[in-house]
Amino acid sequence: MKITAAEVNKLRQSTGAGMMDCKKALVEAEGNFEKAIENLRKKGQKVAANRADRISSEGAVLAMVNLENTKGVIISINCETDFVAKNKSYLDLANALAKNALNHDNLKSFLNSDFQGMTVSEKLIEQTGVIGEKIEVGGFKSLKAPFVGSYIHAGNKIATLTGLSEAIENAAEIAKNIAMQAAAMNPIALNEQGVDSSVIEKEIEIVKDQLRQEGKPEAMLDKIAKGKIKRFFKDNTLVNQDYIKDGKQSVAQYVSSFNQNIKVTEFARLSLV
Repeated sequence: MKITAAEVNKLRQSTGAGMMDCKKALVEAEGNFEKAIENLRKKGQKVAANRADRISSEGAVLAMVNLENTKGVIISINCETDFVAKNKSYLDLANALAKNALNHDNLKSFLNSDFQGMTVSEKLIEQTGVIGEKIEVGGFKSLKAPFVGSYIHAGNKIATLTGLSEAIENAAEIAKNIAMQAAAMNPIALNEQGVDSSVIEKEIEIVKDQLRQEGKPEAMLDKIAKGKIKRFFKDNTLVNQDYIKDGKQSVAQYVSSFNQNIKVTEFARLSLV
């Protein structure tokens, strides 16, 4: 049957599939629009199955914060190649998914949520068929605080969120600067209390082994190791790190310079590398 250009374009606008794929789907569906969408989805499932073992190490990592600045999310929408990751339509999709993610607190809820007439999971399968690459959510993090700020590093490879204990006048500036710190310095925890005990124990053993190799007496190892661990916390926990814009003060000191009572309550970071 004859399929008009307008019908093909309508299907293309609805699904993002190529013109020839849309025309073929409409022909196979004998002009039935809903059946044509279903055909494209089936194609996506087939492509997704064929590419299930492929590595999706490229993509876009995006942070989104609500209008009240009380909640933020970071999602990583992964694909196989940098070429696709930089495509405008791919970035538009990733941004739309990030806005949807703001309504959810965990990955399962997000993947099962409605998105353009289907679930997010179904949309990713559909787009795998459209684009021809494995498309998946590589990561999802959510954060709530009295004030939440965000930062996306150039190229959409790293994104961060930071939470502050109060929404003071300079909260937006502080939160963004701390989010930039977290992106650049990749801390393992907010503070000493946030570092897993197994990580500390492993670090102590590494330090002791190094000291033994240097010939230090066994009786002195514990005392020296404690000093080394303090340095480990300074280098690897967000609030104790040297502030990247002013190495003469720590992140905690930078924040308290605005208000003695304000604190960084939490941070989240996602990256492709």
